[in-house]
Amino acid sequence: MNRELLGRIQSRSANLAVIGLGYVGLPVAALFARAGFDVVGIDVVEKKISKINSGISPIEGQEPGLADLLKQVVSSGKFRATKDYTACQNADCVFIAVETPVDEVTKKPDYVALRGALASLGQNLKRGALVIVESTIAPRTMQDVVLPTIESTSGLKANADFFLVHCPERLTPGKLILNIETMARVVGGMTRDAAEIAATLYRYVVKGELDLTDCLTAELVKTTENAYRDVQIAFANEVALVCEAVGGNVWQVRELVNKSPGRHMLLPGAGVGGHCIPKDPWLLIANAEGVDAPLIRAARRVNDSMPLHIADLVVNALREAGKEIRGARIAVLGYAYLENSDDTRNSPSAALIARLNELGAEVRVHDPYVSEYSGDLMETLRGMDCAVLMVAHDEYRQLDFGAMKKRMRASVIVDGRNEFDAAKMHSMGFVFLQIGQAE
Repeated sequence: MNRELLGRIQSRSANLAVIGLGYVGLPVAALFARAGFDVVGIDVVEKKISKINSGISPIEGQEPGLADLLKQVVSSGKFRATKDYTACQNADCVFIAVETPVDEVTKKPDYVALRGALASLGQNLKRGALVIVESTIAPRTMQDVVLPTIESTSGLKANADFFLVHCPERLTPGKLILNIETMARVVGGMTRDAAEIAATLYRYVVKGELDLTDCLTAELVKTTENAYRDVQIAFANEVALVCEAVGGNVWQVRELVNKSPGRHMLLPGAGVGGHCIPKDPWLLIANAEGVDAPLIRAARRVNDSMPLHIADLVVNALREAGKEIRGARIAVLGYAYLENSDDTRNSPSAALIARLNELGAEVRVHDPYVSEYSGDLMETLRGMDCAVLMVAHDEYRQLDFGAMKKRMRASVIVDGRNEFDAAKMHSMGFVFLQIGQAE
């Protein structure tokens, strides 16, 4: 074991670097800075760096504690941001938290950002440093991509001159700090010693359980847990479609199903977004040669189809109101993938909007947390024929339906998140369709 590195971590004299200051890297950096470590963050976006160094969080939406924490650690001098990878030359521990998407066509990992970060780090890596990859990656990526890239660019040897760990994040926007502090973490080391040193470091910010294992197991655990959730959501979505077809109510069905022991049917909805669930199932099977994984592939197709099903509901609702989709004015409420968040990655609303445009509709978008669409809600609704709820932001839960009805050209609502009461909508004279319920 590298006793010198362990001693610096235990005395909090170790210097830390965090590469990638997004939804993962920024709160990680801020929490370690609060714990007493000197932390430098590295990102490629100048505007983001400027905001951070001014003590302003670039992450909008409801993110409890992050803005105050960032202001605190920047003003104390414990955390700063830069574009310059030479800042890693003094780092004893380096966290990598860059995006790892999949190619839209091949569904294979797109590691351009990861390889770039690894190469730049390798050119500036301190001998004896611990490198921790928090990004979600396909099984065997630590062995086949991370290790050789750092070795080739640094001239150093893994497990001798530097040490590798994969500790995948488990974060949800809106709960970033809470998740880091309380969620159990899988700490996968290229060696057992590396995992133990990383666990010692994480213990300064993580109150949850730390499960030590190898890199491959850590890669499998993270991708499996999100593939599992994707499959379960797809099942709920299929049941919703069945209920619509036979005249049932999926929300009542779900409630009663979940009273049976061992059953936990998830919520159906208008689509699955975010950076993790839409791509992690593909990462799980990316290197599994000879395994077709039909269930995982089918779940992806089902969940990707849900925004298109919402478009079908819009068409049906408009026809019930005596209107056709071509030329209709549609207000899409919500563009982030998650309520009360500004995270638009893999937004289901984007797929819905594209489909509505194909059908000849005129689309207007509102989202209080996405600056491009954060105008006045009632002005967005003015002159619209149909409003489609795609994201259950608090602002939409508090809608004044009377004022809404006065401003719209036609009184049509499609609810993709089960937030509005059907009986109330009908009593107010709205044509109302809701996912998972018969017309």
